[in-house]
Amino acid sequence: MRIDHIFFTFFLCLFSVYAPGQQISAPEPETATIIGAVTDTDNAIVPGATITVDGPTSNDHYTGVSAGDGSFVLTHLHPAVSYHVVVAAKGFANWTSPVITLQPGQQLDLTHIKLTISAVEISVTAIQPEELAREQVKDEEKQRVFGVIPNFYVVYDERFVPLSAKLKYQLAFRAATDVVSIAGAGMLAGINQASATKPNYVQGAKGYGQRFGAAYAGGVSDILIGGAVLPSLLHQDPRYFYQGTGTKKSRALHAISAPFIAKGDNGRQQFNYSSVGGDLASGALANLYYPKKDRGADLVLSSAAITTGGRIANALAQEFILRKLTKHASD
Repeated sequence: MRIDHIFFTFFLCLFSVYAPGQQISAPEPETATIIGAVTDTDNAIVPGATITVDGPTSNDHYTGVSAGDGSFVLTHLHPAVSYHVVVAAKGFANWTSPVITLQPGQQLDLTHIKLTISAVEISVTAIQPEELAREQVKDEEKQRVFGVIPNFYVVYDERFVPLSAKLKYQLAFRAATDVVSIAGAGMLAGINQASATKPNYVQGAKGYGQRFGAAYAGGVSDILIGGAVLPSLLHQDPRYFYQGTGTKKSRALHAISAPFIAKGDNGRQQFNYSSVGGDLASGALANLYYPKKDRGADLVLSSAAITTGGRIANALAQEFILRKLTKHASD
């Protein structure tokens, strides 16, 4: 389990959250999606462009913003509706598509959006994606629940900017070495010792030291492997992307799927090999330092299952509770 998730899992065990029941909506026709990328005539990416999709009624109006790599995704568009797509960015002339009519379940890729320099304003300040990513990580490293508990792995910024391998390792080391994260491992060790649960070390100071080492080593190995090593090799983003809008059901599903669905460095959703692989690898490494009677395949699987449950609980808390309690969260 990641270090920052250990404390959140313990924190969540102290509170019960009442979620009122919801009526299940009737099935709706399958919606469509428009994806694309915004560049200029020299093929340079244009982040921060506004993409507007307009249909014949007010219910057929959608907007989005291009990410740091120029890409954008607009979902839940109604099929069989005549749309126009308009792309606008400071310093550029607007780009307008011909009439577009989508089919149910269609994913339309607009790959030829080329913005030309506006005749009125020819000076454009380009912001490199690497710079935006560094600024995002700096903001995330300041995020703390109640101003104390680290909340570094949550993205509140709607703009998606991929992290370099260096930034992934930087964020992982920052989370692993934070004094509150270390204290969280100490608290977990105390709980395990008081309840005499696994790992089955002896009691007393020696046993507490062993339990603390096991808790901290498990968290550090998980966050380094699942939060830096595998995301760098597999080009995946290890962070949780706060949704914050939509129905409670859609936000809950977004949170529950977080341990299994990751955002790739290309901005597309994909299976979260990094998180799952990090949990399994951390459990396998625990076989090196857990007492012999606790080792085996059960340790790997049970550790991964507990960690996955903790991630889901943490993601639900992020989506519905912790945003309001996190100081220095990006707006």
